[in-house]
Amino acid sequence: MNVIKNIPKPLLIGSALCATYGFATLLKEKSGGDRYQGPKEAHNKVVIVTGANTGIGKETAWELARRGAKVYMACRDMNRCEEARKEIVLDTRNKFVYCRPCDLASLDSIRKFVEVFKKEQQQLHILINNAGVMRTPKGSKTAEGFEMQLGVNHLGHFLLTNLLLDVLKASAPSRVINLSSVAHKRGTIKKDDLNSDLEYDPAKAYEQSKLCNILFTKELAVRLKDSGVTVNAVHPGIVDTEIVRHMPFSKSFFAKVFLKPLSYPFTKNARQGCQTVVYLALDPEVSEVTGEYFVNYKREEALEDAELGKWLWKVSEKWTRLNNK
Repeated sequence: MNVIKNIPKPLLIGSALCATYGFATLLKEKSGGDRYQGPKEAHNKVVIVTGANTGIGKETAWELARRGAKVYMACRDMNRCEEARKEIVLDTRNKFVYCRPCDLASLDSIRKFVEVFKKEQQQLHILINNAGVMRTPKGSKTAEGFEMQLGVNHLGHFLLTNLLLDVLKASAPSRVINLSSVAHKRGTIKKDDLNSDLEYDPAKAYEQSKLCNILFTKELAVRLKDSGVTVNAVHPGIVDTEIVRHMPFSKSFFAKVFLKPLSYPFTKNARQGCQTVVYLALDPEVSEVTGEYFVNYKREEALEDAELGKWLWKVSEKWTRLNNK
């Protein structure tokens, strides 16, 4: 005890903090789940990852590039995309990583991206619909006037996927992975106010958009039956990424200083968050699984409502002018 008393207080505090941080890091590694240990190579695979300049999308692109895939990073911000691309190329020594502009909040941008991609590639083996926004402020709209969360999280990916179906089918076996969220379980589809024009609640709009991801996944799986193209949805977990930038706590000094450190061990980082996505993109055991919802490598139940899925498809088809190619 005398030895401890003779240790300077700042040193004791520093040691305690280091020990606490070490414990928190070990806990985070444990709670974050196992790293995907499946196929180490993805050579000859052509991949598109939306929102690949940051967060889960960036780590997904990185994991696939590391395995030798030809990766297209479909992003809105080309400066940040190029910075991320350079990091990935330098680390993986895979020169086949490309930045291409694709703003999910603009149907014209999506169509231009697809047009450019099809001129450059005749194959597409993996489409990862990762980009997303969460709890955007009231009045946030896409170029076409859609509520931002519905527009980016669902309608943008709905159009992108459908415009790429011909290439996906020609490249079969191929896979589509839609990033949803456990928040979809709280979601409802507002048939009389899908675009939240009458009433806007940022949380409910987000939950609705994530439920749209589930309904889209299941309806698309039915439509792609026997095509060789599978489509599945995934909840990556509670992941610390930029998607929370519109959350009230993200701007709070108290939250940044006190709450974030406390939550650190119990949230995944982006690398941990992408592991089930990579599993769905590559693993042989899910090569014929379609229309399912995954959490931590396992299938879980999600809403089954074929009629609602068909209704949403028709509305989405009309709003995105899908047939006006």
